[in-house]
Amino acid sequence: MIRWPERYDPARAPVHVSNEIDISALPEAVWAWLVRAPLWPSWYPNSEDVVVDGGASELALGVTFTWRTFGVAIRSTVLEFEPFERIAWNAFGLGVEAYHAWEVTPAPAGSHVLTEETQSGWAARLGSIVFPNRMSKLHQIWLERLAEKAKGGPPPRS
Repeated sequence: MIRWPERYDPARAPVHVSNEIDISALPEAVWAWLVRAPLWPSWYPNSEDVVVDGGASELALGVTFTWRTFGVAIRSTVLEFEPFERIAWNAFGLGVEAYHAWEVTPAPAGSHVLTEETQSGWAARLGSIVFPNRMSKLHQIWLERLAEKAKGGPPPRS
């Protein structure tokens, strides 16, 4: 279950999506691909130019990073971080404020991954009207590509 900060609660947000998948990989492998944000563009097509402040290669609590997604330049800060279990970050861009949370739990076949996002702002509202299922579809692709990567084990250390 996602732990929503009050300002990002789905009941208060005009945009909310939820996606989940079972992955035949251990949570440690799933987690390793998820927190290595600079690698996202190599396997998730809706991410570009991911730069973690300070040159870090992995996300951690309080870490900030910039990136492009849905064609928008975003600045995010990791607000929740429980290794191998949950991570969440905010996202600020032109006309959008978002909260994106991930939960990884052990499952009989490996891992179950849930990701949810809420958004507010004029661009978020407009995007949900013009492209009503786009975020849900792209988050599902993110999960499917994460599954493909995690099945091969964690990413190589850089």
